[in-house]
Amino acid sequence: MKIKDSFIHYNLYIYLFFLVLLSFSINQYYAYKGVLPVDSFSTFNAGFDILNGSYPFKDFWTIKGPVLDIIQSFFFKFLGVSWFSYATHSSTFNTIFALSTFFTLKKFDIDLRYCFTYSVLASILMYPTYGIPFTDHHVSIFSMLSVYSLILAIKTDENKYWFFIPLLLFLGFFTKQTPAAYFGLLISLISIIYLFQNFRKEIIFFGLAGVFISILLFFALILIYKIPISSIITQYFLFPMSLGETRIEWLLPFEFQRFVLRHKLIYIALAVPFFLLFKNIFKNFYSLFNKDNLIFFLLIGTLIIFVTHQLMTINGLFIFFLIPVFSAFSHIYSKKFKNKKNIYLFFLLLSFISTIYYLQKYIDKRDTLILRDLNLKNSINASILGNELKNLKWITHHYPNNPSKEIKNLLDTIDKIKKDNRKKMLVTDYQFISVLLQINDNSAARIWWRHHIYPEPGKPYFANWKKFLLDKISKEKIEVIYTIHPLEGEKNIFDGLIKGSCYSNDYLNEILLVQNLKECKELKSIK
Repeated sequence: MKIKDSFIHYNLYIYLFFLVLLSFSINQYYAYKGVLPVDSFSTFNAGFDILNGSYPFKDFWTIKGPVLDIIQSFFFKFLGVSWFSYATHSSTFNTIFALSTFFTLKKFDIDLRYCFTYSVLASILMYPTYGIPFTDHHVSIFSMLSVYSLILAIKTDENKYWFFIPLLLFLGFFTKQTPAAYFGLLISLISIIYLFQNFRKEIIFFGLAGVFISILLFFALILIYKIPISSIITQYFLFPMSLGETRIEWLLPFEFQRFVLRHKLIYIALAVPFFLLFKNIFKNFYSLFNKDNLIFFLLIGTLIIFVTHQLMTINGLFIFFLIPVFSAFSHIYSKKFKNKKNIYLFFLLLSFISTIYYLQKYIDKRDTLILRDLNLKNSINASILGNELKNLKWITHHYPNNPSKEIKNLLDTIDKIKKDNRKKMLVTDYQFISVLLQINDNSAARIWWRHHIYPEPGKPYFANWKKFLLDKISKEKIEVIYTIHPLEGEKNIFDGLIKGSCYSNDYLNEILLVQNLKECKELKSIK
C-alpha cells in the first residue's frame, strides 16, 4: 500500500510540475507577441504610477478596478520595472487558474491524467488571448475561483471554502464590476438554497469571516492610499451605471444565433450537466436542489454570465477557455452512463480540437490585439525604445507594414518630451513613455477614452470629470499638455471643456501635439 501511495504522489508531482511549466510558459510566450497600445500599456503605466505614489480614484480617473494595478505594482517592486515582470504577472495568474482547475477536478476523483489534460488546455485558452495583464482575464479568473470554491464547498462539505468565496468575489469586483457582480448574485442565490437544506453554524462563521476580511482590506486600502470615498462612488459606481443602457443595447437583439450558435462549442461542452439537470427535474422534482443539481445550476449560470459578458464587452473573444473546463465536468458526470468511455473520448477530443482551433485562429494571430491580418514577422524588438521593453516584439495595427516608422516617431517624440523641463501632462495610449523617462506623466485618466472611461460633454457626471481634470492641472501646476497620436478614443481632451483661447495647438512631429496653457478664467489657478 505504501508503494502504491508513493507512486500516486510521485505522479501527482510530475503532473503539477508540467502543469506549472506549460501554463506559465505558454502565456509568457504570447505576452511578447504584438501590441495594442490602448490596452497593452494601461496597467503597465498604472502599476508604475502606484509604485511611485500616484493612486487610482485620487490621482487618476478610472472605472477599472484597482486590484490589477496594485498587484502589478508589487510585481514591479520585487522583479523590477520591465516587460518581463509585466508578463510574469499574467503568466502567474494563468498558472493559478490552471492549478485551481486541476485541484477542483481532482476532488471529483477522476484520473490525474484527465485533470492535467483539461487544466492545461484551459490555461492555453485563458490568458494567452492577451498575454499581458488585463482586467477581463483577471476578473474571469477570480470569478472562476469563486465558482470552484462553491462547487468544492457543496461537494466536500468542508467549511474553509466558504471563507474564500466572499474574498474572491471582492477581489473580482474590484478588478472589474462585471461579470463579478453577476457572479456575486449567482453564488449568493445558490449558497442560500444550499444553506436552507444543509444549515450549519460553521458555514455562516467562515462566510462572515471572509466578508469581514474583504471589508477590512477595502478600508485599509482607502486609508493607506488616502482615497476619498466620494471619488470611488462616482468613478466606480455612478458613472459606470450611467453607461449601462449603452452596454445593454449591445445585447440586442436577443437571437438564438448570437446567444447560442455563436458559442455552440461551450454549450456542447456542458451537455452532460444540462441533460442530467433536466432528467433529474422530470424524474424527481422534489430533489431539484440536491447537491449535484446545485452544481449544475452553478455551471449553467456561469455559462450564461460569460456569454452575456462577452456580448456586452468591446474587447476581443476570450471565453472559449470554458470549453475544456465544462468538458471536464461533463466527463466527471458521465460516470453515470453505460457508454462512459465513448463520452470521455468525445469531450477529450472536443477540448483538444477546440483548443487547437482557437489557438490557431485567435491566439496565434493575436486577434484580440487587432493583428489578425498582419504579418507578425514584420515585428521588431522594442528594446530600441528602452530596456524596460526588452524582447517585446513590436507591431501594432496603426503601422501594420512599417513598425520601424512607428518606433522612429516614438523615439523622436520621447526625445522632445525629455528635453522639456516644464511641468507636463501626457495624453497617450503609449503609456510606457513616462516609464522609460522615469517621470510622472500626471495623467488624469487611466485610459484616455471618452464615453467609455470618462464622460462626454452633456452626459451625466461630466461636471465631475471636468473638475477632476482641471483640479489635476491646477494641483500639479501643469504648464503644457503633450498628446501623442494616434489615440483610440480621444482627439483633444479640452474639446467641450475649456475655450480654445486657453491653449495653443502645435504639432512638433507627425504624432506629437503640444498644447501650451495660457492665462484664462478656467485655468487662472494654475499661474
